[in-house]
Amino acid sequence: MEKLLIRDLTKTFPAGRSSDRITVLDHISFTIRENEFVSLVGASGCGKSTLLSIIAGLQTHDDGDLKVDGSDILGPGADRGVVFQSYTLLPWLTARKNVEFALQATGYPAADIGDLAMTQLKLVGLEGFAERYPAQLSGGMKQRVAIARALSYKPKLLLMDEPFGALDALTRVQMQELLTSVWERERLTVIFVTHDVEEAVFLSDRIFVMASNPGRVKTVYDVPLPRPRTPDTHRLPEFVELQADVLGSIRSEMRDR
Repeated sequence: MEKLLIRDLTKTFPAGRSSDRITVLDHISFTIRENEFVSLVGASGCGKSTLLSIIAGLQTHDDGDLKVDGSDILGPGADRGVVFQSYTLLPWLTARKNVEFALQATGYPAADIGDLAMTQLKLVGLEGFAERYPAQLSGGMKQRVAIARALSYKPKLLLMDEPFGALDALTRVQMQELLTSVWERERLTVIFVTHDVEEAVFLSDRIFVMASNPGRVKTVYDVPLPRPRTPDTHRLPEFVELQADVLGSIRSEMRDR
């Protein structure tokens, strides 16, 4: 089933003090299926994060259609959960209270939110840290709380903008494996922005390579790797070949600028 439809999406920004405008996204069209994991990759400035922000309803667009389950995206909504590179946790609330805060904001009954919050923290392996404040958690733990919070109100789409970019290499790998296990259990539809091509290949069903000036979808790669994915997946010949193909597409775009 089609979960997200984007058709002829265009986004412009003012060009300094003049009346001219710069086109940052140019007539982008694609669909994303239910339960699909899609990564957006490309050189800096190609509009990946801008596109994700528009899907989240945090930015407007100039032209085109965006629909989730056939309904127009008109602003932020509980049908879309968002996880950013910065953890965006409320520092004065514990891990559990951060998740409960999201549930309260989306209208869940007060009698249910405590159990729901703990269920989500257990999903990401943090039930033993529910009463810790963000300052008492590592970077990876903070991002687990952010993921638990985004999943707590059962969004139709999970939107992730470089969520592991600030983590050290080992923690990043651990978070990738956690995300794949959560995705396989919860059967989410995920759009994931990353600069890390290896990460995109490991996580995704499809990879969209974006070109820039203006931003557009240049190439779409299917990822025909078996699931569940494990550390051994990285060593498969088809993994290495696909990673090289995607990197080559990005590099050719950068040469053509």
